[in-house]
Amino acid sequence: MYNIERMNRKRQFLPGKIYHIYNRGVAKCLICEDESDFWRMLQGLCLFNDKNSANNILWQLERDRGHLTLNVLKEYILNPKYERKPLVRIFAYCLMPNHFHLLAEELEENGIVKFMQKFGAGYVRYFNNKHKRVGGLFQGRFKTVSAESEQHLLSLLVYINALNPGQLVEPNLKKEGIRDIQKILQKAEEWPFSTHQEYIGKRNSLIIEKGIFSELLPTFQKYQELVESILRNKKYIEINHLLLE
Repeated sequence: MYNIERMNRKRQFLPGKIYHIYNRGVAKCLICEDESDFWRMLQGLCLFNDKNSANNILWQLERDRGHLTLNVLKEYILNPKYERKPLVRIFAYCLMPNHFHLLAEELEENGIVKFMQKFGAGYVRYFNNKHKRVGGLFQGRFKTVSAESEQHLLSLLVYINALNPGQLVEPNLKKEGIRDIQKILQKAEEWPFSTHQEYIGKRNSLIIEKGIFSELLPTFQKYQELVESILRNKKYIEINHLLLE
């Protein structure tokens, strides 16, 4: 099963462990109010995953290049002039209007904590400035769950990539079950802010590395079969008690 761990100053993440990392808006408030917020959060996932300071990179890139897109970020990241040192390896993500999910492992000591601090602080600063608000945006420190079995790891991947977007068309699917699997699959394929598109071969992300999932799911067809199997057999119910409501 999983070992649920709450964030604290002394906690040590174990190398080689994969963690489900998640949080939501304080009092379930929106953390992304429009499409530009989602894209800014994606930019943060990309740029703040670096041991080097990234506090001014977004501002500098926008100043030098104008409107910041993921293609501009790609040019920056692939430029040999810049030596990036990732803090974590991100396998999957899903950004929703009032919460987010990541699957990640740390690449250096305290990497998860450092990354989440940089990512969270950078995004909150942007969001509060844009939307003329003050104070905390997220509901306390981020939460983590360590994956202890292959099956639960695969179930988490499907939950993050497909079931989260699916809740936009069937909000009560976790309690009532899925009524229309094809609607869930269609929504997951359309949702641009999860890594479902990467795992079905429609897109290549700058943010993720598939790592162990390339071995567990060597083809796009294997991934699609996994998603449909978990949805049809309701295997996601096994991890419902560990997930963000």
